[in-house]
Amino acid sequence: MKRRTLDLLFSIGGLGLAVLLLVVGIVLTTNANFANTYVHDQLAAQHISFKPADQLTDEEKKSDCLREYAGQQLTTGKQAECYANEFIGLHLKSISGGQTYADLGKPEAALKQQVTQAEQTNAANLPDLQKQLAEVTAQRETVFKGESLRGMLLTSYGFSEFGRKAEQGALAMYLGAALLLLLSIAGLVHAFRTPASETFAAPQRAKEPVTT
Repeated sequence: MKRRTLDLLFSIGGLGLAVLLLVVGIVLTTNANFANTYVHDQLAAQHISFKPADQLTDEEKKSDCLREYAGQQLTTGKQAECYANEFIGLHLKSISGGQTYADLGKPEAALKQQVTQAEQTNAANLPDLQKQLAEVTAQRETVFKGESLRGMLLTSYGFSEFGRKAEQGALAMYLGAALLLLLSIAGLVHAFRTPASETFAAPQRAKEPVTT
């Protein structure tokens, strides 16, 4: 095969791959921009703001991100992760001692049964049982709301991470496309500088024996 033909084939193939990588990079960039914009708009619509630094409790001050984002409006995925885990998570533990909405269902059901039995027998401790039931129910409702908000914020964080990964992938595609473009251009230059008659890896003729 002619060396020029081989250079042209590799160069044209490289240009095709460069265009393909460029298209993939553009698609990834579009997806990343959509993810970032969507997360920003959804979080901004909630009007959630971090507590100012001077209002943080001693426990909250132990969190690096709560100190970093103090006083800021929540608009990014990383902020959502911080608010969900370090702020809401911290207060949920203080409210329920680490118990979840599902965990609190058992003591609530047990108290309901005790209240029902106490009402039937007109027990003296009925008011106390009713008070305990009201407290557990209110606690469980608060935990449910906190867990729901925390889950939505973490979902937004996860969505933003997809956007960040898409940005990284797009950058890799752009770099790959640029490298292939440079190599293809170099190949074309080499092709047109190579004599048309030059072959690639042409077999060498065997030397004739020297006669004396």
